[in-house]
Order: sequence, then C-alpha cells, then structure tokens
Amino acid sequence: MKLWDKGYTVNNLVDKFTVGNDRILDLKIAKHDVLGNTAHAKMLNKIGLLNDKELSDILAVLKDILSEIKNGTFTIEENFEDVHSKIEYELTQRIGDAGKKIHTARSRNDQVLVDLHLYFKDEINEIKELVKTLFDTLIILAEKHKEIIIPGYTHMQIAMPSSFGMWFSAYAETLIDDITMLNAAYKIADQNPLGSAAGYGSSFPIDRDFTTKELGFGNLKINSIAAQMSRGKLEKILSFALSSVAGTLTKLSADIILYTSQNFNFVGFPKELTTGSSIMPHKQNPDVFELIRAKCNKIQALPNEIILVTNNLTSGYHRDFQILKENLFPAIETLKDNLYVTNFMLQHIIINKNVIEDEKYNLIFSVEEVNKLVVDGMSFRDAYKKVGGEILKGNFNTDKKANHTHKGSIGNLCLSEIKAKL
Repeated sequence: MKLWDKGYTVNNLVDKFTVGNDRILDLKIAKHDVLGNTAHAKMLNKIGLLNDKELSDILAVLKDILSEIKNGTFTIEENFEDVHSKIEYELTQRIGDAGKKIHTARSRNDQVLVDLHLYFKDEINEIKELVKTLFDTLIILAEKHKEIIIPGYTHMQIAMPSSFGMWFSAYAETLIDDITMLNAAYKIADQNPLGSAAGYGSSFPIDRDFTTKELGFGNLKINSIAAQMSRGKLEKILSFALSSVAGTLTKLSADIILYTSQNFNFVGFPKELTTGSSIMPHKQNPDVFELIRAKCNKIQALPNEIILVTNNLTSGYHRDFQILKENLFPAIETLKDNLYVTNFMLQHIIINKNVIEDEKYNLIFSVEEVNKLVVDGMSFRDAYKKVGGEILKGNFNTDKKANHTHKGSIGNLCLSEIKAKL
C-alpha cells in the first residue's frame, strides 16, 4: 500500500529502489507516527471533519497499535511503503471508512516531519541524560583524585604539572558545551510542522495551535514552506550536536589510550575490561576506547554527509531527504552506546598515584621555580633566563621538585562552579 496510490502498479525495480530501507528505519519512528495521528484525528474532530464515533474508533485502534509497537509485535511488511501507509491501512482494516479519513488536510511530507521532530526530541533528551550521567562520574573522579599530580603536555612534550582532578573535570566541563549544542538542536526540533501539508498548507480550517499543544511542542512552525525547509536543516543541526559530543568522547578516548600505554602508565583497567593478542601473551589492549574513538570519529563525519546531500536543494520537498535517516538514525544509537560504555569503563579506571615520581618529570616544576624568584623580587624575564640557563647547563636542582605542591593550578578545581554550569 502507498499513500499516493492512484490505481497503477509501480515497476518492482523502481519500487524497491525508492523504498530502500524505510521499512526498517521507520520502526524507529512508529510510536511518533501514532502520536501524530492521534493529535491530527482529535483536531479533525474539533473542526468537524470527524464525528465523535469516528474519533473514538480511530483512537482505540491507535492505542492498540501503540501497544504493539511497545511490545515489539508491530511490523511493516513488504507490501507497505512506510510506517505511514501501514498505520493507515490498519486503521482502515479495523474500523472501515473512518480510517480513510485520517489523511485529510495532511501530506506524507508533514506527517514524516512530525514524526522526525518528535523522535529527535526524545533522542536528544536520552542523550542528554547519558551525558549528565557521564558528567557526574567525571566530577566524582575529579574530586576523588584531585590531589594526585600528573604531568601536562604541550606539543606532546612534558610541560607543567597538572592533576587527575584537572583532567577529569576538564572533560566534565567540556560536556557542558556539548549540552548547549544539544539544547540548541532541541529548540529547533521543538516546533510543530503539522498542517504544512506538502509545504503549501491546506484549505481546510485546521487548528495548528491545537495540534501544537496536543503534541507537546513548544512552538509552531508558522510558515508552511519554512516547515518543509526544516527537513534536512533539522538533521544537519542535530548532526552538529551529535558531533560535538562525539568529539569530546574521541579526545577522552585518545587520552586514555595514550595514558594506559607502558610509556605513560597514568591509568589502567582491570584485565577483564581489556582484550589480548593472538600471538603476544602479555598484551592487555584498550580496544574499548579504540572503538569508541573510531565510532565517534565516524559520527563527526555526519554533518558533512548531510551537507553534501542537502546543500544544493531548492525549497520544497525532495526525495533526497529520505536517505538522511540512513545516516542519522544509526549515529544516534551509536552515540548513546558510546556514552554508556564510556561511563561504565570510567567507573573501573585504576589511577597511578605515583606518576610524577618518574625521573623524566624532574624538570616539570621549572615554571614554579621561575614564579618563586618573581615573588622574591626578580623580574619575570630575568627569572626565566636564570632558570632556563641552569637547565641548559645541567645545573638546575631537580630536588626542588619535591618542594613544590603546585596548589595554584591543581588545587583550585572549582568543581562546585563546574557542576553549577550544567
């Protein structure tokens, strides 16, 4: 069944090519299609295009379909083009002609837009909860290990003292920026496109304010063409938000992979959370974080993929938009998995409390020595040259490392302020 069926049979090759993976992908938005149908039916009843009996019958069937979706028994067979045609077919089969009225004053274009807006809102909220959970874990780790000094690096060279507290809380604060991106995407998604039809509205006296409230949207997408133009734009904006979160996880994973290596040995994990080598019996590899890094790098390519599909399309609907689901839906699931696994792994991280004692970090407190001379009255430039000269000549007293606690940088983490920003 096709919503645009006019009585002829489409060539089988064309049918398979144009439908693509929609039957599978549309299962993700089936619940939201039921919600959209429910709100639309109530609105049609409000303006007199459905009587009370027809509305009651439609709502009862939609409730049953929603139960089937939730328990996993709802399917979209090959003779249906998408979830929209399947649900309308079920309505017609179960209650007769009243089911045929559900598409009044609506196009498949605004129908799928509603589904996507609702779906993206739900997914953004789920991702935000996972980000918040990871944020909380990072803050706990920062507080627990804030006094343990580790070397900071610039240009991949030993630089200045840092701490595990600074490292963990840095990623926590970075996640706040990612939440800001997700909130922006949510605000774009939180606009009701229902009633825009094929992009040019409807001559029926529809009540768009009613469906906006019924579906829980914060705002109405007022201009019907603008509503259709949101297809592709919404996906692009969401992809940048997903990419932002993925970028944070990628950098964290890269740090952990480096820090677990024997040359660094800052952190470790229980052997049960690592993998081995088929030839080298000593290996305990950080495969989990290598996969997180790779999968999140792939997500960071998503905005470019969406731009390349949509950047030269004119206003109005184009079938090109269909394939955006193939890119975006799996990326959403992958990001949620990565957030969950990252949080799980960090809850089992093992901290090396004696990193700074390695002799290769003997010069790491040279800046503190410069600062000490400045406090004692020497100009910064002269102090810098003095300490730098001592280092070049091999005369710098590396025993001074033990005399510095570097509280100025590693002690003042402001964790309460970071938590307050979220």
